[in-house]
Amino acid sequence: MTSNVSSSTGTHRCVVVYSLSLLLSIAYVTGHAQETYPSRQVRIVVPTAPGGGSDGGARVIAHELSKRWGKPVVVENRAGAGTIIGSEVVAKSPPDGYTLLSAPGAIATNPVSYKKLPYDTLKDFAPVTQILYVPNLIVIHPSLPVKNVTELITFARARPGQVLYASAGHGTNPHLTMELLANMAGIQLMHVPYKGSPPGIVDLLGGRVAMIATSSMSIMLAHLRSGRLRALGVTSAVRVSTLPDIPTIAENGLPGYEAVQWAGLLAPAGTPKEIVALLSRESASILRMPDTKERLAVEGFEVVGSTPDEFAIFLRAEIQKWTKLAKAAGLQPE
Repeated sequence: MTSNVSSSTGTHRCVVVYSLSLLLSIAYVTGHAQETYPSRQVRIVVPTAPGGGSDGGARVIAHELSKRWGKPVVVENRAGAGTIIGSEVVAKSPPDGYTLLSAPGAIATNPVSYKKLPYDTLKDFAPVTQILYVPNLIVIHPSLPVKNVTELITFARARPGQVLYASAGHGTNPHLTMELLANMAGIQLMHVPYKGSPPGIVDLLGGRVAMIATSSMSIMLAHLRSGRLRALGVTSAVRVSTLPDIPTIAENGLPGYEAVQWAGLLAPAGTPKEIVALLSRESASILRMPDTKERLAVEGFEVVGSTPDEFAIFLRAEIQKWTKLAKAAGLQPE
């Protein structure tokens, strides 16, 4: 009997020692895996065609990360369906830090533009950092007899629905930018949607529409200098460093107004917090580099480099802002 008890106790001790050894091994492997991230190629999906803030910002970050990590960080453009195709790819990817999304602001406006999305913006993504933002420039045709927002409000209020403005399409940022202005000012403007900004700009130059909001500031500059068009203001909260003489819409007659286009880096929900934090720190460091700021400033972009928590707060506020506007303006998702 004594022998059996001794044998049982010895077996129990062996099991305990083996279990402890196994747990220590798992902890070591897990810790080791986290320390060596990334151990292979990282992919940043851009849900738009090449060009623009989400693409340009992703390429700057990818290039520098490749040098720092000694591992390839590649940018893959997966355009289509108003950024939905590329965004869905990332939302349904493994949450391991090897597939990321460089999303434009459409990630926050699509919920009010489309009846059904294959992902939930807040539930299916882990915010990493806001990369940059670029304000729109609201431009008017010289035939519109106004010089500032206050005069525009007075003019439009006397002519409800008669002032036509162009946009890059229903539910796009330029469309919502103008609707926000109309909503805050208490005026009615007539929306004329186009398939992108270029045809809208052509009709603005021809006087067939009176206004447009566009982030293509470099294209607008020549027309502003020649007098063919006139700037009403920029849509950011502060003036743009590249156009310091053009006032904001807020200071030009509509206090509190702000509407910008932006780009941000996101990972699939469930990505380890340590990886998200590392990606955020590295990206912010890259964005603060003088060369990076200068390169993006040429395109009119202002760098941000926020923390994951700051970006999460910003993203939620953007969705709430545009959802509230859509309801107030009676905008129906397509």
